[in-house]
Amino acid sequence: MAALLSDFGHDLPTIPALAPEAKEPRLFRYAPRRGASRRGRGWAAASAPAMAWRMTSDQAPVFWPFVSAPALPPTGAQMGVDQLSGGSFYCDPFGWVLRDDVPATNPNIFQFAKPGSGKSGTTKAFCTRMMPFGYRTLVTGDVKDEYESLCRALGVEPFVIAPGFWARVNPLDMGPLGDGWGSLPAEEQQRRATIIFKRWLVLVRGLVGSMKIGQDHVPFGPDESDVVRNALGILTGYAAGNTQLEETTIPRLWDLLRNPTEELVRACEYASTRQFLDETRLLRNALGELVTGTLAGLFDDFTNVEVDWRAPIQSFSLSRLDGLGDEAVGIALLCMNSWGRGLREIAEPGDLRIVVRDEVWKQMRLGTAAVASFDADLRLSRGMAGKGGDIQFCNLHKPSDLLSVGDADSQAAMIAKDLLELADIKILGAQKPRVARELDSMLGLGPIAQDLVSGWAMQDKGRALWCIGDATYKVQTVLHPLEKKLYYTNEAIDAAA
Repeated sequence: MAALLSDFGHDLPTIPALAPEAKEPRLFRYAPRRGASRRGRGWAAASAPAMAWRMTSDQAPVFWPFVSAPALPPTGAQMGVDQLSGGSFYCDPFGWVLRDDVPATNPNIFQFAKPGSGKSGTTKAFCTRMMPFGYRTLVTGDVKDEYESLCRALGVEPFVIAPGFWARVNPLDMGPLGDGWGSLPAEEQQRRATIIFKRWLVLVRGLVGSMKIGQDHVPFGPDESDVVRNALGILTGYAAGNTQLEETTIPRLWDLLRNPTEELVRACEYASTRQFLDETRLLRNALGELVTGTLAGLFDDFTNVEVDWRAPIQSFSLSRLDGLGDEAVGIALLCMNSWGRGLREIAEPGDLRIVVRDEVWKQMRLGTAAVASFDADLRLSRGMAGKGGDIQFCNLHKPSDLLSVGDADSQAAMIAKDLLELADIKILGAQKPRVARELDSMLGLGPIAQDLVSGWAMQDKGRALWCIGDATYKVQTVLHPLEKKLYYTNEAIDAAA
């Protein structure tokens, strides 16, 4: 066919030859089984040693970013970022208590962190971010005036408790339990009276026990308790069966003990007024020292402040008491806590409040009775008779704040250690290694948690290990720029610089 077509001047089209395929460069060069035949690349008689480790999911994140604990439900205040899961971390104490899948049985919070590590910022962020959910904040003692700017930003003027100021708080205020006394049935009157007098006895025991004879605290035993109970019953009219209880004060209690009536002597079963005066001299002198000293001009008269419990926050400033010493501040905190607890004894259903307690160690160093009073406050977090409920948010610097309330084996020290069991939520912020070891001895953190507290948490403010029951979360609190400005607590340092 090609020859035929060529006679007529035609050629068949030719098929172009295919270009040879170029080989791609080899990415990997496989060595022989016995290794490459050059120095240092030959065959080894023994394989590399392999080590097996067995660990739990909270230890595995050291080697691989596992989630150390099950994620918490996204309810409550959004605090920041859970560093182990990468998701948001939410804090909802009462919500956790109501859930079976979260190991928390009470909503109280203990926060341990060294000064300047973001402890106040975390506290204020939690209080502010819980307000949209109906929570209100009560600061029973703002020792450093850290909450004044927050109060004013929310349209609330804080109260100032200090010598020379007009505000007075009566720690023996009956509160709402005394309202409408005459119209109550006898059983309800007896129930309320038991609550009122028990609170007053805890307060007076703490006040008397804060006084010292040398190195020992003034004793307050059953005899002193009986005297105070009968005296308060006479002063309020409860002993006489009055239809309306009369409010009393600590100076009036002291005056009655100095000038006892025959009714009081007889009720306390003393043979004579002389015997009464002799037996109660120590109690009377301790109260007299308080009335003429620390309580004077502060807690020695009827309450003249009206607290708006509907406001988002209420705060009582105690910073001007610093010049009187830590003991005076501790006594003021004890009185404020008792007064605040009295006003919360009858709360409306659903009235939930966050009670912030700063510088707790100043109150606890007053003695065993003061520690017992603080213990009683923590036990009322679930509310009373199904109404109300408070989240006690307690700030401490280090665990030795609890251990320094008394000798190692003393009753006060044992009660202080047990306080940790009344808070299922613990926030462990930045600490030095020695303090981290103290926390481990009290909470059983383990070496990895110790390293987080003394290492990772020290590198930035707001970092903390959140312990919810037996579950731990590595959390970085995140603040908005406006929050950083509002929560700032270094104004005094800036002014000095």
